[in-house]
Amino acid sequence: MSDHALLGKPAPDFELQGTDGPFRLSDHRGERVVLLFYPGDETLVCTKQFCSYAARPDDMAALNATVVGISAQDVDSHEKFTANHDLNVPLLADTEKKVAKSFKVVAPVIGVRRAMFIIDEEGIVRYAHTHALGVTFLSVDDIAKELAKLGPAPEPAAA
Repeated sequence: MSDHALLGKPAPDFELQGTDGPFRLSDHRGERVVLLFYPGDETLVCTKQFCSYAARPDDMAALNATVVGISAQDVDSHEKFTANHDLNVPLLADTEKKVAKSFKVVAPVIGVRRAMFIIDEEGIVRYAHTHALGVTFLSVDDIAKELAKLGPAPEPAAA
C-alpha cells in the first residue's frame, strides 16, 4: 500500500527516546530520513529485517540518509534487541503509539504495522509503504532504490 495520505505533505514532527538518545525529526532537516515502523522487538520477521541491515553496514552507510526503527516497545527492550543481534539502526520507543498514529500505521491486534517512510531534506514525505500483512520487509537495496528516485542526496554539512 503506497497511496498514503501523508505523501507530498510535511511529516508530522515528533520526539522519541531511543537507543542513541532522544531523536526529534525536525532536528534532521537538511537530511533524508528513513522511518522504519515495525511490530516488535525479537519477533521473527522484525529480527530478520533488522539483522539484514546489520549484515550490510557498508550498504546502510552508503544510503546517505538517517535511518531509524520505531515500535511500541520501551528503550530497555530496544537496547536488549540491539545487543542480542548487534543491530546498526537506532530504535525509537513509541510506547504510546502516538507517532505510529500520526503516520497512520496503527492496526488492531498487531499494534504497529510494518511500514517505511522517506522524508526529504525539507521534511516532506516522499515515499510511504505500509505492508498489508507484515510478513515481508524492504531490504537495504529497496531502501536505496527509493532514495535514488529522489535524485542526488545533498552533501553533508561541514562540521
